[in-house]
Formats: sequence, structure tokens, C-alpha cells
Amino acid sequence: MKFAHLGDCHLGGWRQPELRELNFKYFQTAINKIIQEKLDFLLISGDLFDSAYPSIETLKDTFKEFRKLSEAKIPVFIIAGSHDYSASGKTFLDVLEQAGFCKNVALFENHNEKIILQPTIFKNVAIYGYPGKKSGLEVEDIEKITLNDSPGLFKILMLHTAIRGAIGNLHIKAVEESKLPKVNYLALGHLHINFQKEEKVYSGPIFPNNLSELEELQGGSFYIFYDGKIKREFIKLKEISTFCLEIKDALSATNEILHTLEKENLKDKIVILKLKGLLENGKVSDINFFKIEQYTKNKGAYVFLKNTSNLISSEQEILIEFSDTQDLEKRIIEEFEKTHAYKLNPLIFPLFKTLQMEKKEEEKTDVFEDRLISEIKKLLPL
Repeated sequence: MKFAHLGDCHLGGWRQPELRELNFKYFQTAINKIIQEKLDFLLISGDLFDSAYPSIETLKDTFKEFRKLSEAKIPVFIIAGSHDYSASGKTFLDVLEQAGFCKNVALFENHNEKIILQPTIFKNVAIYGYPGKKSGLEVEDIEKITLNDSPGLFKILMLHTAIRGAIGNLHIKAVEESKLPKVNYLALGHLHINFQKEEKVYSGPIFPNNLSELEELQGGSFYIFYDGKIKREFIKLKEISTFCLEIKDALSATNEILHTLEKENLKDKIVILKLKGLLENGKVSDINFFKIEQYTKNKGAYVFLKNTSNLISSEQEILIEFSDTQDLEKRIIEEFEKTHAYKLNPLIFPLFKTLQMEKKEEEKTDVFEDRLISEIKKLLPL
């Protein structure tokens, strides 16, 4: 038996067009490798898309790759992740399934305090799945799951969640592994890490999902299982060059940065500029990032990214305690609750955050409204 396990593809997720395109190329590279290796089947453990409502272009490109798998007679088994999960139960994963390109294996029944997972049988394999949800809401459910047993078959359980043994010191909701049913292969998604411990495997993202992941992971990955052996496949299509500079004078910083980049080979690279320090002269806005970006592109860089979160203007020090608008909103709500006691008060802050949801690029108004209403319904006891 030979199968592939990938997840956290987040197709359509990057704001920069260059990285959105590169994200898809990494996914495409994985699909080509799977077809080349003539694998028996493919598992996708959640977050195929970055949103439950991806753009039409993202959908068209994705359908082409699934069609290639279909023509190669490689079935795809999938679950929804926290990003492509929808409270309504309807996502574009359904469209892929209805087109015959994949099978959603999240089949389950609720029985009192237990959730019984039903198997999807493929040859000598029984595949079970449970979807990821927003804010780790799937954790309590997963600790209640049991399998409708399939004696004599190779058992695979697909989950999109965090397990305790993989999170290290992170303070997030996680599943206690002792509460999971015993299986031959646990195909995990959600944590963007490379993790393999016995039968428990996080595939890692197919492509880094943010700037810090670009630095840390340097590329994407997925896994291939072949007759009991588990092998990580690393994908790297672009080199990443990171430049860390301490800046004190914003007025001269542009020339200082350009002088640093002048000596470097930036051809076809992802260029990350990280600035830190306390500005003694000028403000962050005095740095001409447009000029710097144009310079990197003239030197052939694939894309330019910057991080100024550790660059502080002296004028900002007085305002720093008010710089976190989320914290300010929270304090206003807390003051309101002191004089207006009401059982729904705990929903105020989450509702504010939900109402700040932005309309995605190319997303139709009615689709955005349905998505917003769906998120609000999850919060309100309607």
C-alpha cells in the first residue's frame, strides 16, 4: 500500500499575488509527484482552501489538479479544516465531491455522549474522519469519538486539530492522545509543523502561510506512506533571503537599506526585510518602502516582504498603551458590563470581532453576507 498525506494547503490565502501563485505551484508540485509515484490514494487533512468561499480563479485552478488525479485513477479522501469549514455544513469541498473528484470521509453519528465515526472503505483500508472547526471547537468532540470498527482492515483516522504531544509549550486547546481510538495511521492537519511520531503525522503546510513560517520552514512538505515506511517530501521552489537591520534614524534608513541590498544577489528570491530598534529621528512612515521594493524588483527579486513590528518611533511611546484597539474595545465593553448586567454580555466582544470580517477579493456580496450571517449564527443562541 502506498498513499500520500498532505494538508493545510490554504489555496488562495496570500494577499500578495506572487505568493498566492507560488502557493498554488507548491500544491501543483505535490500533485505531480503523487501522480508520478503512482500512489494508491491521497489524503488531504483539512484547509485545502484558505476560506470556505475561495475565489473563482482559485477554484478553477484547483479543479484542474483534481481532474489530473482523477485521470490518473488516484482517489482523494478529504476532511474540512478550520478555514474551509462552514457552520452551515456547506463548503466548496462539496462541489469537488459532487464532481466526483474527492470523497469527504467525515461521516459520523451522535449518540448521547459518543460520536461514532463511520468508515469509508477503499480496498483493504477503512478511512475515518472528523472536521476541524473555528477556535478549536472540535477538540471536545474529538475526545468523544469512537470508531464503527472494521475488523481486518488498515485503519486511517483523519483529524484537523491539535494533539497534546505536538504542541510543546503552546497554550491552545488540544486533544489528549489517550482519548483517541487506536488506528494504523493518524493523518493530522491544522498545526503548521513537521511532526511524525509513530503513526501520528502532521503533514506540515504545503506552503508557508505567513512571513514567520517562510523564515522558519523555508518551504512546504507532505508525506508518503509506503508499506509501513513514512517519508517526508520537502518542496522548495524559491530561495528565501532575510535581512535584519537595526534602525535608529528613519530619515537615512532608506539609503542604509538600499546599501545593504546592493551587495546581495536577489535574483528570483523571496526577500524579507526585518527592521527593529527605537527611532531617535523620524517616523516609520519616513522610510520609503516603495522605493526599496522597486529596487529589489529591479534586481530580479520574486517578491519583497517587510516586517516593522519591532521598529518603534519615539513619538509612539506615549501612545503605546492605546495602540491596541482590540484592548481598548475590551476595556470599553468591560465598563459597559459593570452597569448593564445581562446574560448575553459575554457575546459582545466576539460579536464585534465577527462584524469586523472583511469581504474577500472577488467575493460576491451575497456570498459575503451569507458567510457573515453564518458566523454570527454560530455565536448567537438562536
